[in-house]
Amino acid sequence: AKHVDLGVGGSGGNGDDGEQSSASAGHPRGLSAMRNLNSPKFKQADEYAKEKTLVEDYLLDNIDGLQTIAEHSDQSTQQFVTEQAESIAEFIDELVRCVKPGLTKAKFEKKLKIAIAAQLERRSLTKQESRKTEAEMFIRVKSLLPWLRPASFSTFSTTNEKHIYPCFLELINFVAELVVRPLKDQKPASLDEQPKRLVRSYELTDVKPDNSESGRRVDLALKCDAIYYETGDNAEYDEDSFQISEACLKENNEWSDKRPNYPRIFAIVEVKPNSSYANMEKGFAQLVKYTHEIYWNQCNRHFIWGLVSGGSEVKACVFGPNFLLASQFMDVTSTAGRLELIRFLVNWSFCEPSKLGYDPAIRFNWKYWCFTIDMVNSNGSMPAQTTYYLREIVVIAERVFGRHTRCFVVGEQPQSLDENSDNSGDILIKDAWPEVSGSAEDDMRDESKLLERVSNGLAGRSEFNGLYPKYINGGRMQIQNAHGDSVDETTRTVLGETVWAQLGDLPLRAHMRIAMSGVGEPLKTINSIYELVVVIYDVMRCHMGILKHCHILHRDISEANILVRRDDTGVHGMLIDFDHSIDITDEGYVKRTERTGTRPFMSINNLEGELTKRTALDDWEGIIYIFCWLGTFGWNRATQPSGSVSKMAITSWNDYDEMMNAEAKRTNIHSSDNFIGIAKRFNPNIPHISAFKKFVNGLRAVLIDDHDDPNMRGAIFDKNIISEESDTDDFLREEYITRPDPFVERAAHWESISERLLAKLETYATICKRRISESGSRAPDP
Repeated sequence: AKHVDLGVGGSGGNGDDGEQSSASAGHPRGLSAMRNLNSPKFKQADEYAKEKTLVEDYLLDNIDGLQTIAEHSDQSTQQFVTEQAESIAEFIDELVRCVKPGLTKAKFEKKLKIAIAAQLERRSLTKQESRKTEAEMFIRVKSLLPWLRPASFSTFSTTNEKHIYPCFLELINFVAELVVRPLKDQKPASLDEQPKRLVRSYELTDVKPDNSESGRRVDLALKCDAIYYETGDNAEYDEDSFQISEACLKENNEWSDKRPNYPRIFAIVEVKPNSSYANMEKGFAQLVKYTHEIYWNQCNRHFIWGLVSGGSEVKACVFGPNFLLASQFMDVTSTAGRLELIRFLVNWSFCEPSKLGYDPAIRFNWKYWCFTIDMVNSNGSMPAQTTYYLREIVVIAERVFGRHTRCFVVGEQPQSLDENSDNSGDILIKDAWPEVSGSAEDDMRDESKLLERVSNGLAGRSEFNGLYPKYINGGRMQIQNAHGDSVDETTRTVLGETVWAQLGDLPLRAHMRIAMSGVGEPLKTINSIYELVVVIYDVMRCHMGILKHCHILHRDISEANILVRRDDTGVHGMLIDFDHSIDITDEGYVKRTERTGTRPFMSINNLEGELTKRTALDDWEGIIYIFCWLGTFGWNRATQPSGSVSKMAITSWNDYDEMMNAEAKRTNIHSSDNFIGIAKRFNPNIPHISAFKKFVNGLRAVLIDDHDDPNMRGAIFDKNIISEESDTDDFLREEYITRPDPFVERAAHWESISERLLAKLETYATICKRRISESGSRAPDP
């Protein structure tokens, strides 16, 4: 478990396992100091630039039928819902027809009241309810109509965002009010045809929600209000217990119908004065930030809906792990556009929680006042499903796009019933949306299978106990399709075939959930360089053991994937996160050119995306980068540098241009002389940093320098022009030879080089263990 500060607005662990987008909102430690962000205006402009870049990278616009994602899976239920939506749209159409040129205010209001009364007469209301509802609706409709018929209201302007706020709010709440007041001949035949919730707008608009990290104001925020029904045994029917977020419970917030709060917000509405490309792009970019806040506050969100209004034209949009999809425009001034938007809003009230973007397998248990998390078991000897009880959320989904990795410490029974519980737990659940290839049976990247292989392959080898998480159960999560069959929960099954067919070659992702034993602390909890070396040695000893006995290469060595564990024998390391791992016996996967990992720690081979065989040397290279990164930026507040880091050469290791990143690393590690440029900026305030520089350079030398074959030495290779020896008089002709890439040459000898690297690291770790036990202050002799 990678423990993070759960306080809203704090920093956390890398919730996406290092998967970086071209404009990632999360940075490894040290990057925040690269620029002067003291100016709020500069910070906001910088954030908006990132959000705009994300829109450019992930937006797929004008998707036909996007709103069908929110339709109920049961066809007969959906038919009932559609009829409900059509009756509401007809109601509104009749109200719109009351707006006619030349009518006095008195005649218009009289005509409006007659139309409302006639429509309510057709619905299931008592006389008292009808009178009250009629009065409320009259006020609501008067606020709503200017947006639907702007040409008839001289004081209303669709180019003024503030004019649209109350109109949009009243439309949403008007639809919600009629959802629970069906036509007399459209009464639900069963509980399945009852609305499960009412989607309403908070009363305050253009306001900063509670629990906001950024402090930005949102135009409108929507919430899901649960509906309770009396069943045959007088029990309350609570479909939406999934809505309660951990943040609400932790801070004991009182929910307000007026001011929105991120732990409860269902969706955000962003309003722009018109539907120009620039305005819509800005609206999507703002939703990116708000969506990030929702993911931060809600542990059970898979994807998130939003709405962007450009004047009288509205687009629905949905954020997922690797996409931002936007619908065609819905014009609220046209009958067809209103019907489409109303049908969409009504669907939200009836559909299954998963269609809203909530995880139905994470629910709140009112009896024990905690969340429950359901697991699908692939182990045939276990029940098909196991339920665990949440103890603590230790990793949150920090980014809008990526794997959306979350980690939960859980118990097999509620903490209130566990007499031996100290709230620590020893079972960790990892929940993520990684890229997959085909079915679960054929997917070579399935982390649950790889972790199970590791657990089986190292079983009985006590020297590796506690150095890796042990698989318990899990795999791909399941959902029910329209036919009631259980299918893998993937982005394709969530979006549906109509939408998926329009997404081209968008990579498929699947919802994975894995339970494992073994909980550790983040790397920032080490107390000294001594402990850092010991922890890294344990991790690489385990890494090489997994490679030798299980034939699995990790491929994502990073600061976030190394944990610290302490027991009576001392400090130890733990290697986690195998969702980038590959089976080295499968040549097709070993030579895959995808870039994986956390940018500052990615190997040169990885960054350049070449077809060079991936080997353990890529991960050893990552270890050297980790040592350099922590030696420069520290691992916690006490070891962070005090001065500016913006001009340090090492900052180029986080360059978003992979080739520039790789070129910088080739230069920096090419030789001892080149490496001085990196090592001299190690933080001098860290104890024993001088010896640590020599230690890191020693490891670098084993990987880069210490080889008999000159083609295996160094990191730079250039085309050497041989113009002097040319036998032609054409001075424009260049004859050259190409020196082999030393990384390619070394890859053929990865086993022997890895053995030497591990032996070197073991030597240092042995000295550091002795110094830890002696509690001495002298640095280990390099």
